[in-house]
Amino acid sequence: MITCNSYFSGAGLMDFGLHQAGIQIGQAFELDADACKTYRANHSHKLVEGDLTQRLVLEQDNCDVMAFTYPCTKYSRIADIHGTRTGDELFLHAIRHLAIARPEAYVVENVPGLRAFPIVMEAMTKMPDYHVQTFCPVKAETWLPQRRHRLIIIGTRRQFSIRPPENARAVTLAEIIEADPRVTIPKAVAQRMNGEYRDLPIISDPAKGDIAPTCIAHYAKDKSTRLIADKRFPLGVRPYSVREYARLQGLPDSFIFPVSETAAYKQIGNGVPVDMACWAGGELVRYFKQRRVS
Repeated sequence: MITCNSYFSGAGLMDFGLHQAGIQIGQAFELDADACKTYRANHSHKLVEGDLTQRLVLEQDNCDVMAFTYPCTKYSRIADIHGTRTGDELFLHAIRHLAIARPEAYVVENVPGLRAFPIVMEAMTKMPDYHVQTFCPVKAETWLPQRRHRLIIIGTRRQFSIRPPENARAVTLAEIIEADPRVTIPKAVAQRMNGEYRDLPIISDPAKGDIAPTCIAHYAKDKSTRLIADKRFPLGVRPYSVREYARLQGLPDSFIFPVSETAAYKQIGNGVPVDMACWAGGELVRYFKQRRVS
């Protein structure tokens, strides 16, 4: 059995994909109380709620793999608009864990904008005694109807060739649409459609084979920015429902959100596409099988 400890786990989308690939999650660490509620509702393994920066590494359970999905907000290119693209220091706690625990393998997920921070990239890709491979961009649209590009770093103690994602038959936007979506349509939708905002909405039409733009964490704060064409609604467009948003990230309908709609959108937008995590997990499973043979 391959075990993995997960850090900055959120609602557990990364862990869900790793588990699908055949990796057992040992411990997960998350600070946000709402994310912890969702995590516990969908995962049976141990979740440690609290500030990871205050946790000692040697007090944690041993594991074969460490998975880090530290917050990406301050690494994203869109942060330039708000003057907040400053990076943060949470990656140092990933390094602290790797340096002390020395797992057989580790995986890091973040935005492509992380490459603009050479100190972070050096820390995550130049770990002594690890063979590190970086994949960017890994595209969610390989599997899902969402335009979401990510950077994936995989480090292994032995040399091993990680295979990039293979083109697959992606789920279509039409397939994720609910038959009876439960959505609230704020006034801002009509206002944005009428040009009362600086930017028009991004409208994706399932009938034309469109895919959705990146699921964002703050979607609940302004649903007018990303809309789906739907003739069943007065304006011919509407926001995505929570369930549709979850499907865009590869989550099955059995995955539940025992939190507010706002918190659910946030957790989905902050998550790792399940299929992307499953690809990384599958490659790590291959690595461990080869290691055992040799």
